[in-house]
Amino acid sequence: MSWHPSAAPYGVFMPAIRDITVPGGTALDNLGVRLHDGVGTLRVWSQNASSIELVVFDATDLDWVVDQVDLARLPGGIWEVTTELLRPGTRYAIRVGGPHGPGNTFNPETLLLDPYARGLAQGDGYEEWRSVVIVDGFDWGDSVKPRIPLDRTVIYEGHLKGLTKRHPDVPPALHGTYAGLAHPAMIEYFHSLGITSIELLPVQAFVPEPRLLERGLTNYWGYNTLNFFTPHNAYASEDARKGGPEAVLAEFKGMVRLLHEAGLEVILDVVYNHTSEEGLGGPRSSLRGIDNASYYRQDASGAYIDTTGCGNTLDTSTDAGARLVLDSLRYWAQEMQIDGFRFDLAAAIARDASHTYTPDHPLLTAIANDPILKESKLIAEPWDVGMGGWQTGNFPAGWMEWNDRYRDRVRNFWLSDIDYARRASAPVGIGGFATRLAGSSNTFADERGPLASINFVTAHDGFTLHDLVSYDVKHNEANGEQNRDGADMNRAFNHGIEGPTDDPAILAARRKAMRNLLGTLLLSAGIPMLTAGDEVGRTQRGNNNAYAQDSSMTWLGWDEEPWQEDLRAHVARLIQLRSENPALRPSRYARLGAHIPNASVMDWFDQNGETMESEQWTDPGNRTLQYVAASTPDREAANRILLIVHGTESPIDVRLPEELEDATRFISLWSSADDRPDAGGEVFAPGDILPIPGTSMRLFRVE
Repeated sequence: MSWHPSAAPYGVFMPAIRDITVPGGTALDNLGVRLHDGVGTLRVWSQNASSIELVVFDATDLDWVVDQVDLARLPGGIWEVTTELLRPGTRYAIRVGGPHGPGNTFNPETLLLDPYARGLAQGDGYEEWRSVVIVDGFDWGDSVKPRIPLDRTVIYEGHLKGLTKRHPDVPPALHGTYAGLAHPAMIEYFHSLGITSIELLPVQAFVPEPRLLERGLTNYWGYNTLNFFTPHNAYASEDARKGGPEAVLAEFKGMVRLLHEAGLEVILDVVYNHTSEEGLGGPRSSLRGIDNASYYRQDASGAYIDTTGCGNTLDTSTDAGARLVLDSLRYWAQEMQIDGFRFDLAAAIARDASHTYTPDHPLLTAIANDPILKESKLIAEPWDVGMGGWQTGNFPAGWMEWNDRYRDRVRNFWLSDIDYARRASAPVGIGGFATRLAGSSNTFADERGPLASINFVTAHDGFTLHDLVSYDVKHNEANGEQNRDGADMNRAFNHGIEGPTDDPAILAARRKAMRNLLGTLLLSAGIPMLTAGDEVGRTQRGNNNAYAQDSSMTWLGWDEEPWQEDLRAHVARLIQLRSENPALRPSRYARLGAHIPNASVMDWFDQNGETMESEQWTDPGNRTLQYVAASTPDREAANRILLIVHGTESPIDVRLPEELEDATRFISLWSSADDRPDAGGEVFAPGDILPIPGTSMRLFRVE
């Protein structure tokens, strides 16, 4: 497959932002290169520079300087030059001189990337990068953004390379590439699962940290951004890479177009909280050399205030820092047609000039009010490592958040509590778990509702689902850090043996635990996020921090054993049931005595079919409930479901509720106790007694 730019090229620059309040206002419009009238205009912002020089290189030899010209200083820290040297395909860099002193790191000999460059070319050395002028045009045809409603969104988080690197039906030339992700075999797979939105680990241009290169490793995940406007070159096919940055850009857009035509959204994991320049003394590639004092958070002495744990933190309390993020987002949303963004360490980009998190930060406000971005899915990882960095539930309306409280409670209920109960008794009852199942109303405000919660049990960072039920402790020796890296608190449970085993009882327990975790995730109120490979029990051999493992450890495998096929069938069935039953996907919280459209009215019963009493919620001996959710839709037919949750290893008899208004029968839909999902359809009457196996779930439709 191939894609071609349209005959009528677009300009390389986004239109100016109008009619909204944005950081820096019109003074910061049109940064980077803009082609017009047979020339190009370069605009760079630096408040503290004393000189900026444009350096132009030979098209093939990136060490051969063919020309250079000074930029003129304009009001507001803008530097500008208009020249015939800037034309499509021009390789260029900038040199910036400035005063010495705390916070300043100017060196007029250093070749720097334009922060707004739309294309990059790499020379011979690790830091030998050049900016490239791009004619940014592409024929989108009839492709449009799918705009999946939030309540029907099912996110699939995966790595661009790892998803297709070993797929047998994707041509080898497309393995691990943008084109490979949009191959018909992948689209068919996504459709077979029922997912709606693919969330890709970072695909903005990134580089490995020097310390990893010294150990013979690389940065696989990509959380080390070099430039906020260019797609990562290594993920393009060889043919596209040979064709240059324009061809790479076309392949990326071709991927998005084909996925959109298949009804699939593309969400990008974006890293605006820090850059690859690391701490002081690290690489000097762009912002540090342009205006270190303005682009990075630091104290009066020039020491970095690092709230990311990555060496530096982008200072979004300045207009220039905030505008860089906003302009990048608008570019990806408009020119690249991206559907949404997951913001890595999002608390870091919402800190004010005193380095304090604030939900009304001008950048968050500008994003929410932007006419392009306000229709995008905005997902915060709502924490960083700085003081006051844990902000789950505290982002403003319009934002969704990774819900770590959901993750921890669900893991505890199905894993660590079970582990504990084998030695004593379960430490807690079912109340906290039920709160997460019902949409985390204790975390998110009423006006935001349950769809503010991105529910997840695993993510790229941590154990895979398989490893979560197979290991008690991390095994990260391959990372070369003596197993010191990665989280020590995993809330995992190996079910009796650490790692691989042939014991059939342990394997059966592990597989049922995976079904319980997946069932909880896909039947909970909120937006579920499934980690790629969890649907087939992918293992990383106990590595819970595989950021530096670009190998078969992290690439998806496609040779499935029968139990893996069965697990995948469970996932597909659960996603189907979520789609078919609006009671499972409320967009608002119900309120006692009020009719709230698109909420789910909840009734809670114990194992005897009687209404749960207050003391039963906190009783550690009570880990069984029946949960009835009745939808109040404004566009779909009303719907009711019953979910039985049993959280101990001993089986139990459960009596179906008899006092449920207008309920005449319960139709079985799904059970986690089944190795392979059946078609369902078995009918039960109110008051029937059902034997429920230990640690299991069962779902019914109420009619």
